[in-house]
Amino acid sequence: MATCIGVLKESAPGEHRVAVVPAVVPGLCGLGAEVLVESGAGANACLPDSEYARAGAVPADAAELDARADVLLCVQPPPVERVEGLRAGQLLVGLLNPVGSPEVVAACARCGVDAVSLDLLPRTLSRAQSMDALTSQANIAGYKAALVAADAYGRYFPMLMTAAGTAKPAQVLVLGVGVAGLSAIGTCRRLGAQVTGYDIRPETREEVRSVGARFLDLAGVTVAGGVGGYARALTDEERRSQQEALQQRIAEFDIVITTAQVPGRRPPQLVTAEAVKGMRPGSVIVDLAASVLGGNVEGSQPDCDVLIADGVRVIGASNLPALMAPGASAAYARNITALVAHLLPQGEVVIDPSDEVVGPMLVAHNGEVTVK
Repeated sequence: MATCIGVLKESAPGEHRVAVVPAVVPGLCGLGAEVLVESGAGANACLPDSEYARAGAVPADAAELDARADVLLCVQPPPVERVEGLRAGQLLVGLLNPVGSPEVVAACARCGVDAVSLDLLPRTLSRAQSMDALTSQANIAGYKAALVAADAYGRYFPMLMTAAGTAKPAQVLVLGVGVAGLSAIGTCRRLGAQVTGYDIRPETREEVRSVGARFLDLAGVTVAGGVGGYARALTDEERRSQQEALQQRIAEFDIVITTAQVPGRRPPQLVTAEAVKGMRPGSVIVDLAASVLGGNVEGSQPDCDVLIADGVRVIGASNLPALMAPGASAAYARNITALVAHLLPQGEVVIDPSDEVVGPMLVAHNGEVTVK
């Protein structure tokens, strides 16, 4: 009997992406699988059920999909109640966020559902690059962060010389020079702003300059390389030194975009409330790291626009890819399809905890929570 792959309709508030788009359905069917798509799963990404049907998928309601699917694909973790309705031996794959949603992982273990989380993909492995959903979504998040900032900022990004006078270019600071940071820098540059980037990792200095931006030098701040492209967590003393140095410089900028995260930990707080208050009226901060665990900006809240005294706006933007659902879904679908092909080498699910790609992503297996 063919393996059955089910595509869940997302239920998280504000989540408009879908794990599979019609374009990748033939590839999944080519693995020897039947593809079920929950009715309306792609509606918010401008993908009607009829397009999935034309691509070879079968529409199904939630009950049928949960009962029949051997592999369930999602973007964000489904509700615990839905996981508890699954059967032992099924496989759940998505950005399960085991740090922020441990209750979902625990429910998978209780029900005997295996769970693979794309959040934990070993990104330095060349054979895993096609599965790297964090990178594809971070690229979109950085791009969208620049547009959100430009929309919230009440002035021009580029320098404009008109009969009514000259408008100075916006001064933008991007904190954190990973995929999202570089995407934000590039987009702000294309919009005409003068852009400065900062990261504690020494190798990012040349990366910032390579995209035409300046690098922010902070006297007395320790550099901190890390593993897998991330910076290591700073000590308390290093963090205080960094905050103090940044606080003295942030007031120079009209817009600050923060993107710094450390896997499995609370995001580092880079911008203090005092630094926010020191910015010019009308300034904008977009915090891509805003989450229930905290953010890079003191006082930022996930998916919330906070107005500080003197008109400084702090925008907690924890899920910007969902605002570009068609493009983000297409990229994510290619990532998850590559992973599914790896998990179904002969048309049947193979979970190998010792596999260098799958092992680190396996968060629940054989009735146990396996995430470290």
